[in-house]
Amino acid sequence: MKIEIKRFQIKDYDALIKLWNEAGLPHKPEGRDRKTHIAREIKNKKNCIFLIAWHNKQMVGSVLGTHDGRKGWINRLAVHPEYRNQGIGKRLVKTIEKELHKQGIGIIACLIEDWNTDSIKFFTRLGYIHHPDIRYFTRRDYKEI
Repeated sequence: MKIEIKRFQIKDYDALIKLWNEAGLPHKPEGRDRKTHIAREIKNKKNCIFLIAWHNKQMVGSVLGTHDGRKGWINRLAVHPEYRNQGIGKRLVKTIEKELHKQGIGIIACLIEDWNTDSIKFFTRLGYIHHPDIRYFTRRDYKEI
C-alpha cells in the first residue's frame, strides 16, 4: 500500500476533522483545534511540523510536532481505524522525530491520558519511557469547547 506523508495545509482542515472523528481522537473544534488556530500554528514552520498521511485521496493519518527550542512534543497522532497496524503511526512518529532532530531537539515527549491504553502501548513499543511521577498542570486563556 502506498502511503504518502505530506505537510498539512489548511485547505485539508475538513478532512483532518473527519479523520479525527473517525479515529476517535478527542478534539476541540471551537477551542485549540479551531481552523483559525491551526492556520496560525502551521505558519510557524520552524517550531511546528504538522504532517498528514494520504492513501489515494483519503487522509488516513495525522501528527503534530512542536518544540520550544529545548524539548519537542508529539501531539494529535491519529490513524484511521481501517489503516491501523500497518506502520502508518510509526512512520508518522519517526518522521516527526527526524524533523525535530534536524532542528537540534534531543528530547521528545508526548502526553497521553491514562484511559488511552492503545497510545500508551504504541509509544512504549517505540521506546518512549513512561514517567508515572509527573503531574500535568495547565492554565487556559480560553475555555475549551
